[in-house]
Amino acid sequence: MAEIVGGFLMPHNPALSGMLKGLADQAQEDTVFKAFEHIAARLVELRADTVIIISDDHYTNFGPHCIPSCLIAVGDLDGPIEDWIPLEKGMIPNNEPLARHILAQGGIDRIDWSFAKALTVEHAIAIPYEFAVKANPGLKTIPVYLNCTQRPFVSNQRAYEIGESIRRAVESWPGNERVVIFGTGGMSHWVGCPGMGHVNAAFDLRMLDLFVKGDVDALLAISDEEILRESGNGGMEIKNWYCALGALPQAKGEIIAYEAMEAWLTGMGFAELKNAA
Repeated sequence: MAEIVGGFLMPHNPALSGMLKGLADQAQEDTVFKAFEHIAARLVELRADTVIIISDDHYTNFGPHCIPSCLIAVGDLDGPIEDWIPLEKGMIPNNEPLARHILAQGGIDRIDWSFAKALTVEHAIAIPYEFAVKANPGLKTIPVYLNCTQRPFVSNQRAYEIGESIRRAVESWPGNERVVIFGTGGMSHWVGCPGMGHVNAAFDLRMLDLFVKGDVDALLAISDEEILRESGNGGMEIKNWYCALGALPQAKGEIIAYEAMEAWLTGMGFAELKNAA
């Protein structure tokens, strides 16, 4: 049977594409790129063949005409869609049968999935794919989008429940896929509003600690108002991490790296989530 063999939390900051190269401290840049290299190497060690990337849309594919609360891509993939991202656009292999099974399981679990039969992904999927997945030939990708950017936001509880449904789908799949979950985005950053350029490292490190401890109750108790106050509107992307944790119940983890990168406007956190023994 298929199984989820691990998970990782990471940023998807577009600055990783090189568009702001030279603006940040070189040691900080080295740290974040080495963190991605570490994750890519761990995918090999875990013998992963499918990566589910949980992310959000930045009003690029979705909005204002349609803003799904949660969406899964079940067909052809390519990207990135943004012309201003200096990454080569290309096809991205999808695991379509498993993606459709996750969609079907969501119906059983009362997850109101939207779905895309074809999708040109934006940087929130393309960055993690480029730096952690692409180097491993044969790895397939399933994109999942949660609405963390426009009110009404997906709730922390719902994000976690979507992760639980993804896990049930993987475990009920008759194939032998070894699946890894990526929760992407964040950490603290203020986008196009007062506070832009500020990074709240203390709050970021508190959140990282709760995730690696797997303290679900404490995480679910944090309100949207606290997240917005302490980590900005961009910090709402932490909900993608909640979804990843929901797919790895009772997971414990370890911090891979953290950098408060004010030059890139964002707190950049990385962690590995490991299945309970």
